[in-house]
Amino acid sequence: MSDGHGPPPETPSGWSAEQPPPYSAPPASPWTAPGAQQQAPYGQPYGQPPQQQQPLGPGPQTPYPPHPHPQPGHGYAPPPSALRPGIIPLRPLRLGDILDGTIKLIRSNPKAVLGLSAVAALLAAVPLAVGQAFLLNSMGDVMSDPGSADSASGGLDSVYGVIAQYGGTLVSYAVQFVVVTLLTGVLTRILGRAVFGGKLDAAEAWQLVKGRVPALFGVVGLMAVIMVVPLIVFALLMVALAMNASSGSLGWLAGVTILFIVAYLAYYLFFRTRFAFASPAVVLEGRGPIDAMRRSWHLVTGDFWRVFGILLLTSLLVGVVAGVLSVPFTIAGTLFGMFGAGSAATTVVSAVLIAIGATLAAMLTYPFEAGVAGLLYADRRMRSEAFDLVLQTAAIEQQRQGWVHASADELWHPSNSARS
Repeated sequence: MSDGHGPPPETPSGWSAEQPPPYSAPPASPWTAPGAQQQAPYGQPYGQPPQQQQPLGPGPQTPYPPHPHPQPGHGYAPPPSALRPGIIPLRPLRLGDILDGTIKLIRSNPKAVLGLSAVAALLAAVPLAVGQAFLLNSMGDVMSDPGSADSASGGLDSVYGVIAQYGGTLVSYAVQFVVVTLLTGVLTRILGRAVFGGKLDAAEAWQLVKGRVPALFGVVGLMAVIMVVPLIVFALLMVALAMNASSGSLGWLAGVTILFIVAYLAYYLFFRTRFAFASPAVVLEGRGPIDAMRRSWHLVTGDFWRVFGILLLTSLLVGVVAGVLSVPFTIAGTLFGMFGAGSAATTVVSAVLIAIGATLAAMLTYPFEAGVAGLLYADRRMRSEAFDLVLQTAAIEQQRQGWVHASADELWHPSNSARS
C-alpha cells in the first residue's frame, strides 16, 4: 500500500493492467473557504464541473422549466364539420340550425318564397279587411249618432246583418284554407331542393307539386275534422244543458266552459304536433293523406316534447314579429273606419290599411312556419333513420361528379333511408 510519495504498487495478479484513475476530490473553487469542500449542485454527478446557468427572462421566476406544449396531432381534436351544400349542415340539427336554415331558405330564393307568400296572404286578407272595414264604418255611424244604435242592432240581428258582419271572416278562412294548403306544398318542395343548394322558381315548384294537391287537401281536411268535431260536440252539449238549466246554474256552465277551453287547447297542441310532418311526407315522399299522417305520428314518437317546443317557440317568435309589422296598419285602418264619418273613401282606405297589415304579417308567418316544419321533418329522419348518412353520401357523390340538384328530389323517398 503506497502512502502517495513512493511508486505505485504493482497490479495484483488477476487484475487488468488498465485501471481507472484513483479517486480524488474535485478541484477546489477559488470561492471556497479554506478547508471546506465544494458541494455539487443538486441533480449533477459529483466530480463534474457545474453547468452554466442560463439567464432567466422577465416575468415570474421559477426553478422548473416550462411545460412543453403538446405537438400538433396529439390529444383531442374537434370533429370535422359536416357537409353543407345548401341551407343546413347534413347532420342532426340543433334549434339554431333550424332557424338559420329557415332564414337562409327565404334569403336564397326570395322571389319564389316571399312572392308566393305575399300573393297567398293578400288573397286571404282582402275579404277579412273588407268585412272589418264595413263593420267599423257602421260603428262610426253609431258613434256619431248614438240614437241609431237600436236600428243598427236590429240590422245586425237580421240575416243580412249577420252576413255583413261575419261574411268577410268566413270567406277569408275559406280562401286561407285553399291558398295556405297550396303554398305549404310549394314551399316544402322548394325547401327539399334548397337542402342541396338548388333553387326552384314558382312555376317549376308548382309543376312538381300539382300532382300532390289532392293528397294535401286530404291531410288538411282530416286535420280540420279532428279539430272541429270536439267543438261541435261541446257546443251541442252546452246548448242542451243551457236549455234545461236554471238561472242559478249559469256559473257552473261558465266553469265547465273554461275547463273545456283549457282541455281543448291541450288537445289542439297535441294533434298539431303529432301531424306536423304530414304535409312534408305528402310532398317529398309521395304518400297519401292517411299514410302521411301515420308517417308523421311515427316520426314524432320518441321526440314529442322537442318537436312541440320548437314549433311552439316558432309560433311565438313569428307571432311577435308579425304583430309588430301589422299593428300600425291595423290601428290606422281602425281609426279611419271609426272616425271617417261613414264615407266611401274612408271605408276603402280602412280596408286597404287593414289588408296591408294582415298581408305583411302572413307573408312572414307562412314561409317561416313551413320552413321550420320542413327542417324539423328532415331532422327527425336524420335522428331516427340515419338519413344524414344518405344525404352525406349523395353530397360527396354530387361533388365528385358535379352538382345535379334535381336528383336530390328522389333522396327524400323513404326507400333511401339507411334504416328503412
